[in-house]
Amino acid sequence: MKISFYKYQATGNDFVMIDGREKKMKFSKEQVQKICDRRFGIGADGIIILKNHDSCDFDMEYFNADGSQSFCGNGSRCVQAFAKELGIIRGESYFKAIDGFHYGKSIEYFFATKMGNVDRVELLGDDYFINTGSPHYIKYVDNVDQINVLEEGRAIRNSAKYKKEGTNVNFVSVETGFLKVRTYERGVEDETFSCGTGVTAAAISYIIKADSSQSSVTIETKGGKLQIDLNRIAAHRFENIWLIGPAKAVFKGEYKL
Repeated sequence: MKISFYKYQATGNDFVMIDGREKKMKFSKEQVQKICDRRFGIGADGIIILKNHDSCDFDMEYFNADGSQSFCGNGSRCVQAFAKELGIIRGESYFKAIDGFHYGKSIEYFFATKMGNVDRVELLGDDYFINTGSPHYIKYVDNVDQINVLEEGRAIRNSAKYKKEGTNVNFVSVETGFLKVRTYERGVEDETFSCGTGVTAAAISYIIKADSSQSSVTIETKGGKLQIDLNRIAAHRFENIWLIGPAKAVFKGEYKL
């Protein structure tokens, strides 16, 4: 089987994008793993199939590199860029993902996704656990650049509490005017250059930690900067959460599966 694909990246989080509007595309877990393999396949953190939907602009079907499914914040911004390139949308959008419906918008060359409301934050000593469409464990450290993300992230992800369902693990250091975040992603089972749901969880945890009412948090990841705009409604309730940052096409091609 030969598939046509596009490669997109959002602050280094990279995805194989497939137009599934005309032809039904379905991959096995093993096929997803093969496509995402960085030596023997196209190479990506995940695959997104853009499909038609009766009640919104499009449906994004997302697969992690290991074949599992979840919501992907940066992927949702890339699929907006892809939909705009295909002429499906212009500026604003309304689309479906595995966790429900989302609004999107483009701001110059940035793309933004309205995330789901958050009304539950689990405090774990000095750490946090927050679900922002995907589950995230947040750990604050003095210098995130000195952390062995693969080793320490994998240990938390595979700990007794999270081993069955898995969790993403975010290491955060507070800098002057911004947060620096590195993420171990479940489904990829490695550190990624960026994670949209992860930086969203990090921003929320920081506002709680600092007991702040600020409505915007700047995040620096290995792949670049992102911005989280949000409203704190109550101690652990957040609404109108927007994940904002760049999303760009890299190349297109054909792959024989």
